[in-house]
Amino acid sequence: MIYPRSTGSNDAARFFSDRDLMVLFLPLIVEQSLHVMVGLADSLMVSSVGEAAVSGVSLVDFIVSLLNYLLLAIAVGGSVVIGQYMGNKEGAKARLAATQLVWSTGLCGLILAVSIFLAKDFVLRGLFGRIAPDVYHHADVYLSIVVFSIPFLAVYNAGATLFRNMNNTRLTLRIVTLMNIINVAGNALLIFGFHMGTAGIAIPTLIARAVAAVIIVHLACNPQLPLHIRRTLRFRPHWAMIRRILTVGIPFAMENGMFYSGRLIVLSLVATFGTASIAANAVAGTLSLLQVMPGMAIVTGMTVVISQCIGARDSAQARYYNRRIMYIVYIAHLVSCSAIIALLPFIFRLYNLSEEAMSMVTRIIWWHGCLAILIWPLSYTLPTTFRAAGDARYPMMVSIFSMVFFRVGGAYLLSECFGLGLFGVWLGMFLDWAVKGILFVYRFFTGKWLEHRLI
Repeated sequence: MIYPRSTGSNDAARFFSDRDLMVLFLPLIVEQSLHVMVGLADSLMVSSVGEAAVSGVSLVDFIVSLLNYLLLAIAVGGSVVIGQYMGNKEGAKARLAATQLVWSTGLCGLILAVSIFLAKDFVLRGLFGRIAPDVYHHADVYLSIVVFSIPFLAVYNAGATLFRNMNNTRLTLRIVTLMNIINVAGNALLIFGFHMGTAGIAIPTLIARAVAAVIIVHLACNPQLPLHIRRTLRFRPHWAMIRRILTVGIPFAMENGMFYSGRLIVLSLVATFGTASIAANAVAGTLSLLQVMPGMAIVTGMTVVISQCIGARDSAQARYYNRRIMYIVYIAHLVSCSAIIALLPFIFRLYNLSEEAMSMVTRIIWWHGCLAILIWPLSYTLPTTFRAAGDARYPMMVSIFSMVFFRVGGAYLLSECFGLGLFGVWLGMFLDWAVKGILFVYRFFTGKWLEHRLI
């Protein structure tokens, strides 16, 4: 929602009221919660097929998640460009950027999907080595189907970007709810009703994402909307606009790619610590995700807010909303982290963990919760502000540097040389947060991030 420009000193003239921020953020938090809950439901249902199916699906999910995050980075670049045009009240150019974003992400997703499908044997064996034949079979079946959901998810994410820039996250929440209902109900029907095994996991995912993409494109073609896409089956690339989108999208995609590469390296290290550590790391990973879930949802909407301020050439409001949203993240994390820590005794009843594994999980979640409240907002909200202003290279370089030397290097040093085992791996991650937080705070106060406006 756009208000008259201001210097940032008059509350009545602010671009977003506190109510606008809540309307933007709360559906995103619920949407993120649905993703996590559906992921848990999927894992429970696939476990009924057997251990080999669980292993095969988890391996492919890693590949698909990486591809989705690479395409999501392009959607973030589009969101920045669209937001800046909307902030500058250039509606025609914002609509042009929206059309270019939806088409380009969809085509990129299709190219990726076909390429992965044709090279699936090379991908599976190249990434995961000599896996057991039954695990390979399930991974091959799952990948052959779910890979074609990638272009649909890319189109949905691009379309969702449009409605978030119109401060209509309730619509995307309704679509995600429908998508998840189709996914879970389809899984239950095909696995327990038709006994289709791994294919019964993949087919509903493909259908759900296709339905979501069709719905959001149909709605986004409405010419009555202030931000809509052109209704046409002929795509004419506007290369100058695409370059603006990729100015943010490519560095963010590289950052996401490095994150997943570092994660894979660290997981290979954890695998050497024994069964208790592997189980503890898996459970701690799920619980830690729940602790920072509100922050992850909020920074998704933060791009919309900051980019519109930058587009309106109002740096004072950009700084104001950065502080305001960071404050909201601190409060949200205080609640979510405290809740997970308080619920640990009840959560452990859901898992068949040894005393050793439960002890490790407890230690990790306490540390993660405290530092997610204190440090996480600095290392994740500030780079979102920079990207929304068009300053995407700096957070990319900092994140890659910190990932290599602190998250991965620190994990090996602390776990192996200092004998801290699994806890040393997590300390490496906390060190990564701290280093990024310091460098991002410095960048924020220098004001150099304000020199990278895209339009």
